[in-house]
Amino acid sequence: MTTLTRRAALGALIATPFAAPAIAAPWRPDRPLELAVGFSAGGGTDIVARLFARHLEPRLGQPVTVTNRPGASSEIALTYVARARPDGLVLGLTNMPSFVTVPVERRAQYNLDSFTFVGNVMTDPTGFMVKSDGPIRDMADLIRLGRERPEEIVVSTSGIGTDDHLLLVMLERATGARFTIVHYNGAPQQRNALMAGQVQVNMVSIGEYAPTPEGMRYVAHAGAERSRFAPDTPTLRSMGIDIEMYSERGIVVPKATPAAIVERLREAVKDAAEDPATRRTFEAQFIEPNYEPGEHWEARMRRVQGVYADLWRRQPWIT
Repeated sequence: MTTLTRRAALGALIATPFAAPAIAAPWRPDRPLELAVGFSAGGGTDIVARLFARHLEPRLGQPVTVTNRPGASSEIALTYVARARPDGLVLGLTNMPSFVTVPVERRAQYNLDSFTFVGNVMTDPTGFMVKSDGPIRDMADLIRLGRERPEEIVVSTSGIGTDDHLLLVMLERATGARFTIVHYNGAPQQRNALMAGQVQVNMVSIGEYAPTPEGMRYVAHAGAERSRFAPDTPTLRSMGIDIEMYSERGIVVPKATPAAIVERLREAVKDAAEDPATRRTFEAQFIEPNYEPGEHWEARMRRVQGVYADLWRRQPWIT
């Protein structure tokens, strides 16, 4: 019987090489990805999705197919994403403000806790457009008229609960002005109504109207800083009105998506969003690229949702 002494055992242990810890390879999708959009093909959200998918594909090594699941202010598409298998293959493109307001307005089939936030990719500030030869010269004029002659000024939006509608509601609360609000189905109808004198102001996204149509001009917009697509237009904040409002699009995945997959998607989205080629693609379509990391974006969305929840309690925008 052989007895292994303590010294011999220690020597054997030292002599035995330690196995190097296994390093997990970065996640790579093995099938095409889907980017779900809550609006029909050809609209602003769809255009952003298709442009960005093109730049995301080479970074993930798989096609990224945009699928349109319109209806219920994106609730149908976002519910689909929330309930998808959390394997990184189904992404959702969010649209503000409906992404955060739908769960405020009603018992939606998703909430912010249904998702992991990958990253925001663009913002488009909301502006106030008037006729160039009209009576409203600047934002001070608009607010003064809204106070002195309540509901006499007619203002158009692109729909109930949209960014432009909610900006107008917030402006009324902040300034005491009151307007008659009418809702149209899209920018062409708004443009025609303004030029025909049926409305005095159009609430629009800067990028959607760029370049600024002949015979029209902005008096202000609700971005944090001046827009490259309307560089002469002041912001509300520069006038002392503490309101920001954008149409925004970002990417989310189901909440239970593993951390390694989320990390890889965040890297790919960041790289694509900050690539000069992507910026050129966006800017050619008058889209303002504006990457925001997932965790920062989530925190901001929760704060913004709190603002809308408070507004909803005080002044519901759907009656």
